[in-house]
Amino acid sequence: MDTGQFQRIDEFTWEIPPRGAMRVPAIIYASEELIRDMDQKVYEQVTNVATLPGIVKASYAMPDAHWGYGFPIGGVAAFDPKAGGVVSAGGVGFDISCGVRALHTGLTRDDIEKVKTDLANQLARDIPAGLGSRGDIHLTDKEMQAMLSGGARWAVDRGYGEAADLERTEEQGCMQGALPEKVSAHAKKRQRNEMGTLGSGNHYLEVQHVAKVFDADIAAIYGIKEGDAMVSIHCGSRGLGHQIGTEFLKSMVVAAGKSGIELPDRELACAPIESDIGADYLGAMRAGINCALANRQIITHLTRGAFARILPQATLNMLYDVSHNTCKVETHKVNGGSMRLFVHRKGATRAFGPGHPDVPAPIRAGGQPVLIGGTMGTASYILAGTEESEARSFGSACHGAGRAMSRRAATKRWRGREVIDELGARGIVIRSPSARGVAEEAPGAYKDVTAVVDAADHAGLARKVARLEPIACIKG
Repeated sequence: MDTGQFQRIDEFTWEIPPRGAMRVPAIIYASEELIRDMDQKVYEQVTNVATLPGIVKASYAMPDAHWGYGFPIGGVAAFDPKAGGVVSAGGVGFDISCGVRALHTGLTRDDIEKVKTDLANQLARDIPAGLGSRGDIHLTDKEMQAMLSGGARWAVDRGYGEAADLERTEEQGCMQGALPEKVSAHAKKRQRNEMGTLGSGNHYLEVQHVAKVFDADIAAIYGIKEGDAMVSIHCGSRGLGHQIGTEFLKSMVVAAGKSGIELPDRELACAPIESDIGADYLGAMRAGINCALANRQIITHLTRGAFARILPQATLNMLYDVSHNTCKVETHKVNGGSMRLFVHRKGATRAFGPGHPDVPAPIRAGGQPVLIGGTMGTASYILAGTEESEARSFGSACHGAGRAMSRRAATKRWRGREVIDELGARGIVIRSPSARGVAEEAPGAYKDVTAVVDAADHAGLARKVARLEPIACIKG
């Protein structure tokens, strides 16, 4: 993008003042290099979001922002229901509650290196991955309803994990206000056999080592030190979430017109929060959040089983689980007062600061862990939320590296087998049912995750805590 389109507030803050139908400014947090590399579509989409009714303060985009459906991926926007605020399925995304779960292993990199091939093979056998992947769990209608209401709590009650896991999960593992009856029969059918599966696309399970600690004090609170081995699980609500998004986007186009909302882009389809369609979507979306939380909980249980076969001394306690495709009701300070807002985060991670009551007590002093997925050939990061972030972006930060090219373009440039062999030569074991899927997710198809994380850190959105590098990766 041309930086001349912006007013530069500081080194990492770029503003587009309100013009035309914009109700608030649009703000992008990024370095100059990241801004220049962003598609012009990001500019168009972040300004389009700023035209929606009831939007508060600004339309934001994170350092990893790239073109999405309606909202940019990496977009954050909060809406006031008292001012006619809206909820948008495009502002949540199709993979509802896609997120990252980080696990300690109680082991070191050296422990893993000795058996990494056997461990990768075991994980690939035990955890289904890939397009349309199915697990061993088949949900009856009754269990489907219970899962959509109970989330990770439902999974723990069924023996998939431990009660202690819930304490380290966003919303304590269960999103309140879910309305499973607002989820279509087709969406439920798609999910019936997909619990405990990674799916495809950018989803993965990765065994990693802590290569560098940046903030020793917060790392100590989180229980992290250099040389530790950890596990990251990145996946969401699978076919159910996608179906919810698809169906409600269609109905929201109609709802917006009936409500007199003029959309600059049809993909920004939305409905007033205080409307029947708005309430129905929120209820279905919250059920989708519970589906994702339950899915990651089951995968955690399967991961523990795989480790037990290869490395029985492993402990696999949770650090945290946080989503990055949601709309949450939160209270934020605006113009000196507190407001109850509906905060959309699409490809953006919640990043509450130290002392926030929603952060688990044992790690509250460090702020909420912000789990940033990179690529299978570079690195992931653990950051910590800041008080500054709550003022600058409604407590939000980036969620990953962000794509630099489309999946189609990636498959034209790379071959999956070549990527696997190249990473293998570097000591990184890849297991995937799809060579094409590996090519789509080639490390070169993404932005520089370090540049993205550095921008988030410098902008005050989240503080760098640790860099994690891959040992073995199970790809969808």
